Order: sequence, then C-alpha cells, then structure tokens
Amino acid sequence: MRRILTINRLILIRIAAFAAIIGIAVTAFHAQSSSNLPRFASLGSDKVNMRAGPGKRYPVNWTYVRQGLPMKIVGEHQDWRRVQDADGTVGWVHRALLSVRRTAVVTGAVRPLFAEPDPTSLPVLLAEPNVLGRVLACRGGWCQMRIKDREGWIRRVHVFGVLDAEDFD
Repeated sequence: MRRILTINRLILIRIAAFAAIIGIAVTAFHAQSSSNLPRFASLGSDKVNMRAGPGKRYPVNWTYVRQGLPMKIVGEHQDWRRVQDADGTVGWVHRALLSVRRTAVVTGAVRPLFAEPDPTSLPVLLAEPNVLGRVLACRGGWCQMRIKDREGWIRRVHVFGVLDAEDFD
C-alpha cells in the first residue's frame, strides 16, 4: 500500500511539473505575441529578403531593394517579424533588418503636402505616388512628413506607414 502511495505522489508531482511548464510556455507565447500589434517599422537595409516563414530555411518570396520602406508588423515569432508592405504582400523578415525609423509612402495619386494640417493652408509640395518620406508627427487626420528637404502636412489616408488612429510627435 505504501508503495502505491509513493507512485501516486510521483505521478502527481510529474503532472504538476508538466502543468507548470505548459503554463510558463503559454504565458511566454502570449507575452511575445500580444506586444502592440500591429505597428510600423521601416526596412533598415537596401537589400531585405521577405521569406515564406520565420526562418532562413524558408524560401525567399520577395527581395526589397529600397531602404526605408515602411512595413506593417502584423506578427512575431522569436527574432522574426511577419510584415505587410504597401501593396498588401505579407511575409517574414528578420528583426535585425528592420528599423524603428518612421517612414511612409504616398499612395494613390499625386498628393499635396500643406504648410499646416489644414487643406486651406499653402501647399508646399506635390508628392507623386510611392514617394518615400520620413514621418515626423501624426495628429488627427494629418501626418507631418519630410520629403527630401521639404516638410509639410498630408492627410493620413494618403500614406502607408501609420495606423488609422495613431497619434505621436
């Protein structure tokens, strides 16, 4: 009888240890996967491979050759980020190839940048589609950008590189 109790205790200890390990793994997964997604980053190199999965063993689906392009981070797995580009292409990029520098590309048609976040203010620049610029701030429906040596305000809906309700200075 004593031997059966000892075996049952060992089984219970093993079950508790297994449950604790599973609990730690689930907590780590949720902590990693729930970190402020989606968010934006930009390509930190002039040659970045987008892969089919989170690792070098996965095939390269696309190679970007334009440093600074904005990428929406929509998922994470260890050191890999699942990203989406302005055209909607989704794949995996190593985090070391991304930068926290905020950039955006002009979308759709030629878009004016204004001196103030007001469509009645003086236009300072007309930006062609796919023009890349640095995002300096976003407030309400407007984002302040620097394109080459000019700064101005553009409607948020006319760029890819910022979230719909994201405000920052």
